[in-house]
Amino acid sequence: MKGTSVRNTTWDELEVGATAALDRTCTAQDMFLFAHVSGNLNPVTLPSSPDQANQGEPVAPSLWVGSLVSAVLGNLLPGPGTVYRAQSFNFVERVRIGSRLRIEVKCIEKREKPLALFETTVREEDGRVVVQGIAEVDAPLTTIVTEAQDLPHIILDEHDHFAPLIAVAKRLPPLPTAVLGPDDRHALGGAVLSAEEGLIVPILVGDGGRIRAAAKDLGVDIGRFELIDVSDDREASKRAVALVNTGKAAALMKGNVSAEALLGAVMKRDGGLRGVRRLSHAFVLDVPTLDHLLFITDCAINIAPDLTTKVDIVQNGIDLARACGIETPRVGVLSAVETVNPNIPSTLDAAALSKMAERGQIKGGIVDGPLAMDNAMDVTAARTKGITSLVAGRAEVLIVPNLESGNMLAKELTFVARAESAGLVVGARVPIILTSRADNDRARLASCALAQLYIYWCRTGRSACTIPVLPKAAE
Repeated sequence: MKGTSVRNTTWDELEVGATAALDRTCTAQDMFLFAHVSGNLNPVTLPSSPDQANQGEPVAPSLWVGSLVSAVLGNLLPGPGTVYRAQSFNFVERVRIGSRLRIEVKCIEKREKPLALFETTVREEDGRVVVQGIAEVDAPLTTIVTEAQDLPHIILDEHDHFAPLIAVAKRLPPLPTAVLGPDDRHALGGAVLSAEEGLIVPILVGDGGRIRAAAKDLGVDIGRFELIDVSDDREASKRAVALVNTGKAAALMKGNVSAEALLGAVMKRDGGLRGVRRLSHAFVLDVPTLDHLLFITDCAINIAPDLTTKVDIVQNGIDLARACGIETPRVGVLSAVETVNPNIPSTLDAAALSKMAERGQIKGGIVDGPLAMDNAMDVTAARTKGITSLVAGRAEVLIVPNLESGNMLAKELTFVARAESAGLVVGARVPIILTSRADNDRARLASCALAQLYIYWCRTGRSACTIPVLPKAAE
C-alpha cells in the first residue's frame, strides 16, 4: 500500500449520492486486537476463551464491525481530514470469523458547511446486510494529498504449541524423576506443578531445610513426596544418578544446583549414565512469530563441538523433534554465511553433515547447510539469495556452530522476542530436564513433557502424539 497517493474530497467537491466501499475479512486476530484496545473481554467474542466453548462459535464484537465504517470515511470518502460528529448503528446480524464483508458509505445530505451525512452499510459477501447506520461528519475544507502508510507490524502470541504436547504427555504414566536442588520458588514450583499435572513423580534430592523453607514460602505440601536430604551439590548429583541406576528414577531434573555438578555425575565412566551417543542439550522454543516449535541445539553441553560430535548433536535433535510429533524434521545447520568457505570451519562441518544425511549416516530428518539464520528461517530471504532447498526458510531444528552462539540465540528469542522455552539433555540413558535457574514453572512443566515424549519415542520408535485419544467411559 505504501507509495500510493490518496486525495480527499472536500465539502465543496462532495456530491449527494457519491459512494465508496472497501472489503474486509473478519479474522481471529481482529477479535484479539479489539479486546486489547477496548478492554472488552466478553468470552463470546474471544476465540480462545475457556468459557467460549459453551457459547458456540465466537462472534465479532459489534463495535468492531461498526468501526470498519470509519476506514471508508477516513481513507476514501470524504477521505483524509474527515472528522466524526456522530454515528448511529443498527446491528442486524452477527459477524463471525471468516466472514467476508463489504463496507459501503453513501452521501445522503449536505448541511451547513462542513457537515455532511452518510448512509453506512456493512454487508456479507452474499449481500445480506449486517449493519446499517447514519454517519455525521465534518468533511475536509481543503484538499489533502497524502501517501498511504504501512502500519507497524503487530505480533500476537495467540498460539500455544506447548499445550498440545503437555496434553499428550499427561496421558502417559507419570515419570519417576529425581529433582536436584528444588530449594527455590521456581525449581520446587516447577516440580510440584509437573506432579500435579500428572507428568512426574518427583523425588526431591537436596538440602532438606532449604527445600522445606521453599515449600513453606510457596504454600505447598511436599509431605507426599520422597525427600533425600543431601546438602552438597556434587553428593546430591551422585545420589540422583544412583536412583536412576537402581531403577527408582527414570529421569533427572535440574533445580538450584550447578550444571557442572550434575553433568559430572552423569558423565562418570563408572556409575554414570553415559549412552551410546554424546550428550547434547536442546532448547525447544514456542516463538510468537512461528507456527511450529523451534529446536535449537547444542546450547549447554558441548562448547566447541567437532564434526563427530555434531553428528550426534544433529541425530539427537532429530530424535527429539520426532518425539514431539514432527515426522521428518527439517534441520538447518547454521553458519554466518550460506556458502562453503574454507576460512569458516562451521561451513565445512555444515556441508559434511548435509552429505552424511544424504548418505544415511544421519537418519530421520532432512539436513541442509550451511545456512545463515535469515535464509534458514525466512523463505523470501532464501529465494533472494537463490537458495533452492527443502530446508531453507522452513527449518524446524537449528544446529548452531558452538555453545556460545546457541545459548545467545535461544536466550535472545526468549528474553527479546518473548518466546517460551523448554530444555532437555538427550544422549544419556535417561533424559535430563535442564532449564535455566531463571526459568519459570511453565518452562519446567513443558520440559517435563519433553522428557515424557522422548522416553516414549525411545521405547516405541514412534511419537506419543500419534496415540489416538480414546473416548471417556460413560458415567
